[in-house]
Amino acid sequence: MPVSPRLRKLGIGLVGALFALSLARFGCIAASTIEPPPGVSIPHDPIAHAGTIDRLPNAYLRRRGAIWEVGLSGDAPARGAAVSRLMRGPMVEDESELYGAFEKAVPIAPARWAITGISRWHFRKVDLGIPEDYRRELAGIAQGFQPDPFESVFPSYHRFVFLYAVYDIALSFERSPLIGCTTFTVGPKANVADAAPSGLDADPIASTRGHAFLARNFDFEAGDVFDRDKVVYLVREPGRIPFASVGWPGFVGVVSGMNREGVALVVHGGRGSTPKAEGMPVVFSLRETLATARNTEEAVKTLSSHAVMVSHIVIVTDASGDTAVVERAPGVPPYVRRSRAPLATTNHFEGPLAGDPHNQEVRAKTSTLARRARGDALMAAVTSSAAPPTVADLVAMLRDRRAPDGGALPLGDRRAIDALIATHGVVFDTTARTLWVSEWPHVLGRFVRFDLAQLLADGYAPSDEAPEIVAVPADALLTSGAWDLARVSR
Repeated sequence: MPVSPRLRKLGIGLVGALFALSLARFGCIAASTIEPPPGVSIPHDPIAHAGTIDRLPNAYLRRRGAIWEVGLSGDAPARGAAVSRLMRGPMVEDESELYGAFEKAVPIAPARWAITGISRWHFRKVDLGIPEDYRRELAGIAQGFQPDPFESVFPSYHRFVFLYAVYDIALSFERSPLIGCTTFTVGPKANVADAAPSGLDADPIASTRGHAFLARNFDFEAGDVFDRDKVVYLVREPGRIPFASVGWPGFVGVVSGMNREGVALVVHGGRGSTPKAEGMPVVFSLRETLATARNTEEAVKTLSSHAVMVSHIVIVTDASGDTAVVERAPGVPPYVRRSRAPLATTNHFEGPLAGDPHNQEVRAKTSTLARRARGDALMAAVTSSAAPPTVADLVAMLRDRRAPDGGALPLGDRRAIDALIATHGVVFDTTARTLWVSEWPHVLGRFVRFDLAQLLADGYAPSDEAPEIVAVPADALLTSGAWDLARVSR
């Protein structure tokens, strides 16, 4: 049967419209693709397997309890390639789960294309704020990850740039999953009469009494993969201060970290000012600070020199207990609060941005004030106690699930410091240069010790044997089975 001229025109119009949309989509992709820096090549040495460790000439991978430990050194491309070659399996698993969750949340393919298209166009210049050496490291990660099973999502280098800017991109959205962190800082106490003796026979937990601490919960609800596959990276960049960063497979940026000098810092999400699509991503700003700062004063100077993309709060302390809370936002001078007293920090601004409508909304609609009130109560108890806290006491604070007045809260209540949503919990002992990192799930698992004085020492070479595990025991909620029942009911 002949087709009417009207239907023919409609068909031609639809084909033309689809063709135009396809051209627009591919044109947008071509115009917004982030290209890697030129001239980057990576080594291709085989991975050597011995005992419990995998090695490359300037890198290694092993397990310490349930946590991955990755040592990295050498030039930027080699460090990057070592990350993706040693951690390929966990990286593939984690990205698969991440994209699976995205497809489940947005089941219509054109809607997913629209979201990714808008994001890639809006953040098409995000790499311009990344220091050149880190761009070369990302290019090394991309090259080491070949063949790339996710090339259809974004080209390798482009995708890794976005994955490293995920903190800034997530905070750009009004309902960011990052407005939930709590941090405690406690200064050192000299001449502690009841401190445990040091030496080979000392209790490794009791002997931390009187030390300077920074303890934090990193509440990031982006999926269990970020919690299950925790990684401690031990990074040596040529001519810079070695540092440790707590992250996930493939991610060597810093949201929680400490360097060999005892400078520890963490980031909290905040809301104020207007987000920008350009600037230095948070995780590189903190990494640059750890690689160069020998005390809190130097860290504040470095943090204050960076142009930022989104509003947030950085808490930094050093071995002397000198603590700074640095409130940063696009287009606004940093505001710095200093303290040597025990301090709790959550997610609202207290400086010039305190009256910002976005910050007021955070105060009104999130749990930041409740957690801060409970944190202040815990810090007041530290101040009034005759015995300074140990690392176990700081872990107990991170696991605190009570209301500000000490009353009971339902399990998982967002007003609790431990709302059972943390991707990782860490206690940094800046006196001893150790960090204690939570095993899955959240902050209920053991807090495993990493001795940076040893692991970041010049000439350190790990043995083939499994490392000794020193840890703060798991929470009773986990060992009693109550956690399993709670998971089923959630």
